[in-house]
This record gives sequence, C-alpha cells and structure tokens, in this order.
Amino acid sequence: MNFLAHLLLAGEDEGLRLGAMLGDFVRGKQAFGEYDAGVQRGIRLHRHIDAYTDSLNGIGELRSWFQPPFRRYGGIIIDLAFDYELSKRWADYCESSLEDFDQGVRDMLDRHHGQLPERLDGFMRYADRRGLFAAYRQESEILYSLRGVGRRLTRPNPLHRVHEIWDEFEPRADQCFETVFAEIQSEVAEWLKSKSTITGS
Repeated sequence: MNFLAHLLLAGEDEGLRLGAMLGDFVRGKQAFGEYDAGVQRGIRLHRHIDAYTDSLNGIGELRSWFQPPFRRYGGIIIDLAFDYELSKRWADYCESSLEDFDQGVRDMLDRHHGQLPERLDGFMRYADRRGLFAAYRQESEILYSLRGVGRRLTRPNPLHRVHEIWDEFEPRADQCFETVFAEIQSEVAEWLKSKSTITGS
C-alpha cells in the first residue's frame, strides 16, 4: 500500500493518520519511542497493513504476472497502481472530495511539523510541487512517480519503463484492487477492534 491508501485506511483518528504517514520513515526503537502512544499505534497499523497485504493471494497472483526485468520491482509498481485505482473510485470510499482530503492531510502535517523526519518533510515538498495526493488519479502522475522512485534507488532498475507494460498491467491491477481492498478494510477494522480491546483505548 502507498500513502493515499494508508491514509484512508487510518480513518479519522489523527494519531493513526500521522502514523500512516510515518510508517515508511521511522526506523529503530529510539525513533519509534519519540512518538506518543496514538502515533505509535498508527505506525504499527501501517506495518500490519503492509504485511497483511503482502500475504493476500490476489497480491501474490498479481506479483507473479510480472516478468523480468520488472518482477523484482512488482511490489513498488503495485503500491503506486493501487493509489491510482483508489483515487479513481474515491467517492466510493470517502464522503469528502480527494482535494479536501488532500488538504486535510497537509493541515495535519503542518500541526505536527516538528515531529516529521527530514525524509518525510522532503517528500511533502515534492508532493506540493506535483499536486499529490490528488494527482494520483492521473495515470501520467503514477508513471512519473515510478520514474522518480527508480531514480532514487541505488541499483539500475526498469521503473522508468513501466509505461511499456502499463496498458496490459493496469486492468489486472484494477481487478485485483476490487477484490483485495475490501479484505484489507475488514482486516483493519478487526485489528483496530482487537487493539482497542487489549489497550482499553
């Protein structure tokens, strides 16, 4: 799952939402311990979603579709593609517009700016320039983002060539999203319920 999906799955709770953004940027027990319990819970939820999503048969089948040289990078491509699929269906999942949701995320991050790791702060500067997250509904933006990820990786990779397979891959991603996102939503609800029961929060 990529940023937009994680943010939506976190719901209205600000700690969960902030944790949803921090999940890919916080490493190590010391860094984790710098955040309050609500944000830590959000980071744990982010990681649980990633692990659960990777375990789903539908995701495994979609990964297996990729051939070299793309196979090694299938997970990255799927993550971005799922934000594209989610943004196309946004009104089915959220009452507020994607633009309003996007602005709400920025307002939240502004309120917690002092807690943001430099890498996340840098990503948001990039997001502001590109009009993310609302721009994820544009196929061209997803392909641009994948090229950007490829440039940041240390080893040579084919992410700048995803456009070559996109027309064949995207309908498969579309179908897979329809199946697995409902499963992920159900799993998140169960996870939150179980953690609430355990913690009494």
